[in-house]
Amino acid sequence: MLHAFQMLCPACVTRATPQASAVAECFAADDFQLIGLHTVFEHHRVMDVDALRVYVAEFRVPFPIAIDQPAENGPVPVTMAKLGLQGTPSTVLVDRAGNISLSHFGVLSDMQLGAMVGQLLAM
Repeated sequence: MLHAFQMLCPACVTRATPQASAVAECFAADDFQLIGLHTVFEHHRVMDVDALRVYVAEFRVPFPIAIDQPAENGPVPVTMAKLGLQGTPSTVLVDRAGNISLSHFGVLSDMQLGAMVGQLLAM
């Protein structure tokens, strides 16, 4: 699972990142990996690695986080653009074969996300 977020996104801070943390902890013993993707559209100078470290410590984020690179042309960061993501928060589920089975912009319900992850793990 890829959890695309940014620290200044209210839905990320209040709902999506806590949900991703719960998913990471719930499925930790299974054949499952969750990776965060910190992706920034604006305020790049204040949304740096040091600020991200504080965010991760403050919110006790239990999964590894990659940092998306700013695009040379336009506001959408490189990885988000390559994956066709619309914004944050976004959830991408990848099956065992490496195929994207879900790409969702916004927050899913806990039940929806848990069921989808469970279905992928059962395959």
